[in-house]
Parts: sequence; C-alpha cells; structure tokens
Amino acid sequence: MWKEFREFAVKGNMIDLAIGIIIGAAFGKVITSFVNDVLMPPIGLLLGKVDFNNLYVNLSGEHYTSMAEASKAGAPILKYGIFLNTVIDFIIVAFVIFIIIKQLNRFKKKAAATEPATKECPFCLSNIPIKASRCPSCTSDLEC
Repeated sequence: MWKEFREFAVKGNMIDLAIGIIIGAAFGKVITSFVNDVLMPPIGLLLGKVDFNNLYVNLSGEHYTSMAEASKAGAPILKYGIFLNTVIDFIIVAFVIFIIIKQLNRFKKKAAATEPATKECPFCLSNIPIKASRCPSCTSDLEC
C-alpha cells in the first residue's frame, strides 16, 4: 500500500496539483492586496472618504467610536466592510480564472483543428479518412 501511495504521490498529477495550489494561494494574496491597497481607497474616496475595512454594525446596542474599540470590548459586530472586500476579491479572481480557461480552451480548439481528418489516395486522388488502409473508391491498399 505504501508503494502504491508513493507512486501516486510522485506522478505528475499530484505535483501539478501542489504547484497549482501554491500559485493559486500566491495569486490570491496579490489580488487581496490589489483590492485592499489599490482598488478600494479610490472607491472609498469617491464615496466620501469611506474606509471599507472599518465599516461595521454594532449588535450590542452600546456606542463605540471604532470597530477596533468594539472588538476590544468583545461586542458582537458585523464586519460588512471586510466582507465587501472579500466579495470583490472573489469576483476578480473568478473573472481572471474565467479568462485564463477561456484562452486555454481556445488554444486547444486551434490545435485540434489543425490536424487533418482526411488524406488523399495516391492512386485515384479521392479524399479518404486519415486512418483508412484501403481506398473506398478504387480499393487500392494504402501504406499506413
């Protein structure tokens, strides 16, 4: 059983999966930084100098001047600003992945389309399937 597991783990699929997860995690950090540090500050400025990371709803009924103060006091709060940032992160990552997969599928279609499906019979010059070993028109034997 250990031998089978080792063969499975060393195969390219497992290594490719691990590399994909590592790159995906790094990509997620880049997108999070982009949203928090580049995208949201101008949006917050346009909406009246709003910092989305500090948007919250206090559920305790007491008054707190900031989210940090409410968190320190242990008050139950809904951090909807951080949630908005996370949703925007997700939308950007999903869109980029969609674009990448769309491009990969387009390249695969081009590669499949370039392979000919037919060949020409050298004896009668009719089009025949690429895998044919005998011409259906003149019944000549074809070299494979």
